Amino acid sequence: MTSEIMEQADRVIAKTYQRFPVVLETGKGCTLVDTDGRSYTDFVAGIAVCNLGHAHDGITRAVTRQAQTLWHVSNLYYTVPQVNLAAWLVAHSFADRVFFCNSGAEANEAAIKLARKYFNDRGQNDRFTIIAMEQSFHGRTMATLSATGQDKIKKGFDPVLPGFEFVPFNDISALRAKMGPSICAVLVEPIQGEGGVRCPDTDYLKAVRQICDETGALLIFDEIQTGMGRTGKLFAYEHYGVHPDIMTLAKALANGLPIGAMLATEQVASAFGPGAHASTFGGTPLVTAAALEVCRTLVEKNALEKGWQAGQYFREKLEALKQRHDCVVDVRGLGLLLAMELNIRGEPIVNGCLRRGFLINCIQDKILRFVPPLIIRPKEIDALVDCLDEMLQAVLPQEQKDAP
Repeated sequence: MTSEIMEQADRVIAKTYQRFPVVLETGKGCTLVDTDGRSYTDFVAGIAVCNLGHAHDGITRAVTRQAQTLWHVSNLYYTVPQVNLAAWLVAHSFADRVFFCNSGAEANEAAIKLARKYFNDRGQNDRFTIIAMEQSFHGRTMATLSATGQDKIKKGFDPVLPGFEFVPFNDISALRAKMGPSICAVLVEPIQGEGGVRCPDTDYLKAVRQICDETGALLIFDEIQTGMGRTGKLFAYEHYGVHPDIMTLAKALANGLPIGAMLATEQVASAFGPGAHASTFGGTPLVTAAALEVCRTLVEKNALEKGWQAGQYFREKLEALKQRHDCVVDVRGLGLLLAMELNIRGEPIVNGCLRRGFLINCIQDKILRFVPPLIIRPKEIDALVDCLDEMLQAVLPQEQKDAP
């Protein structure tokens, strides 16, 4: 059956992914099972999406209850789950208002539009340029890939949209030099995810905030990957003592159901009046009911603290691997957004772990990224680390032979 499913997929699904030869069928907690009955411990979590694991009991109950009540109505009407979720997010963040959509890219689209309209409403029509960071990732729509600081994402889609400029991440001097009267906002991930799990210097985000305050530009935090407990706090900006004007969320907000959110202060959000922006499926009762259960579980059932502790433990284990293997260049990250940079290709390690029953991710060719559910247990971390230890030892000689 597995081969038949893969063959059919190759016939009928657009070939936008290089998929692994695995058909995943069921999941519970941190474990996934394929159609051949093989089990895998999941250190990818849908790429930082399933923060509470698979088939979470509380979320399952919330979705089931809501599915029996109301799935969808137009945003021309109020619904209880959407209002409750927005109120929860406002109560637990810097923001005063929330706009709901379906994905991270859509949330960033909304942020881009809001930043431009904010200044347009003030008669500053020539203030529309957004500064983003090199190696950033903000989505694959035309606007968000234009805002992404990676050429490979833009390849084949020229001309990209104007109005975006780029500076190196973590370089305050470069940002200050780029600021000018046409800059409406600075768009930055508190920790770069797809760019290699790049963490900022301690005072970097504070300095970015200061520059925005001095110039009147808005500060947008893309917390699509870092938000919802991934770094040990509800939002990554909490680690750095800095509040944005706009923040985007998605991924883990509903633990796998499609939702995005753009949060903003009252002053900035006021630029979005009726008809300024919309989303047919943004914030349906079904997905917002799931997201509200996620939020409550993170805060009220100690999931944030457990994730932070697991991240500390995992980081220590990866650091120990670095001490044992010269091919490990760096270990970095925060909470359970962790990376191990190699001086060899990461693909053989990923494939070897897959054969051994572990799902991990490689980005930027040589960086292994680990974003497991926040409920990952020490014994599951230990098992992966033992596997990585063996993989690094086994693959290194061949990789050295292959090196130019």
